[in-house]
Amino acid sequence: MRFQLRRCTKCFQYTLKEKCSKCNEQTISAHPAKFSPDDKYMRYRLAERYS
Repeated sequence: MRFQLRRCTKCFQYTLKEKCSKCNEQTISAHPAKFSPDDKYMRYRLAERYS
């Protein structure tokens, strides 16, 4: 399954296209990355985020 909902990096509009129709900027996926409790590097990411 491919995620279709995307978000503009400049104006934060949601769209289904690769480029925003409002400001013509590139869009990124609006979905978060998958979470795995077995992630070996989670400790390092959390330390970087909250330190």
